[in-house]
Amino acid sequence: MGFRNATPIQQEAIPLILAKKDLIACAQTGTGKTGAYLLPIMNMISQTEDRHNNTLILAPTRELAQQIDLQVEALSYFTNISSLTVYGGGDGIAYEQQKRSMREGVDIIIATPGRLISHLSSGLLKLDQLQHLVLDEADRMLDMGFYDDIMRIVSFLPAVRQTVLFSATMPPKIRKLAGSLLQNPEQISIAISKPAAGINQQAYIVHDSQKVKLLTELMKNVEYPSILIFASTKEKVKNLGKVFRGLGFKAEAFHSDLGQKEREAILSEFKNKRVPVLIGTDVLSRGIDVEGISLVINFDVPHDPEDYIHRIGRTARAATTGTAITLVNDKDKRKFANIEKLIDRKIDRMPLPEHLGEAPVEGAVTSERPERTEQKKPQRKFWKKKPKVAGTAPKSE
Repeated sequence: MGFRNATPIQQEAIPLILAKKDLIACAQTGTGKTGAYLLPIMNMISQTEDRHNNTLILAPTRELAQQIDLQVEALSYFTNISSLTVYGGGDGIAYEQQKRSMREGVDIIIATPGRLISHLSSGLLKLDQLQHLVLDEADRMLDMGFYDDIMRIVSFLPAVRQTVLFSATMPPKIRKLAGSLLQNPEQISIAISKPAAGINQQAYIVHDSQKVKLLTELMKNVEYPSILIFASTKEKVKNLGKVFRGLGFKAEAFHSDLGQKEREAILSEFKNKRVPVLIGTDVLSRGIDVEGISLVINFDVPHDPEDYIHRIGRTARAATTGTAITLVNDKDKRKFANIEKLIDRKIDRMPLPEHLGEAPVEGAVTSERPERTEQKKPQRKFWKKKPKVAGTAPKSE
């Protein structure tokens, strides 16, 4: 597959996993973490005789589960290791295929929590002989409200097992989860909250009305084979898809209202460079692994500074280079300042083309509340208490 050297996370994680240690690993996307747990686990599977449902990998989204499965297929090409993805949203045929594979048993199951619970609850899937549990993107799973689902899944697993937890961030809720699931874990932390060195980070200070015009100009003046645009909401993603298609770009909006087949088709078209522009929310930033993305655009500044790392981490993967552009309006200046504080550097400000009009003043951060001194206090009026009318019920508050 062209790999010559282990990445830092692989160098540290592989020996610990081979030694059957429980592990908490903090590493951002694009650092080779999938190989860091797949390679040693697959090596152990290949040396095991009874391999029925040996390993469970939990992922927050269907896209990430599919991506992990593709890695399993690629890495196990010359072995007889089998894998199965379990997630919702498929048709009846896919569901029947899942059921058949579960009855026969596979080496590695990659699943999203919701659909897996339905199979476990029905008794169709038995994981009482499981050897390895992996939680990938654990912080994102908790952000999406999967804590209770994870704990319920664990209740179906043997108490004696190896558990590996990978997370891009390490907030207190992750440490709480780790304390519930892992036994005397080893800990690894690799390049937390630092974007890849090959990313050319840029920022434009703009009014909302200037954003689409600016992007249209940037995208037309420079040839970018693959562009990923992140917006803050699903509705904005849909709207931007229509806007950019109307401007003549081959663009697709990627959101949860699409069916599973539609989502897979869009990702396939984007990976094969037949659709050069893909628009999505932060869920996409954790669930897509496409090589050769040359430009990442933050149409909106992400609310969580860590999400900025994941968004721009879609480019400059595997030691390549790429560009990340963030559009910052008045309301987002404070959030953008928090991002710069997190990554410990000031992102280059780019001049707005003159014909687009004046940009907001950089130093002036618009407050969401008007200053009190600019408002006159309303004059108080005192009203006489109305007499109570017999037979009327008091109004509810």
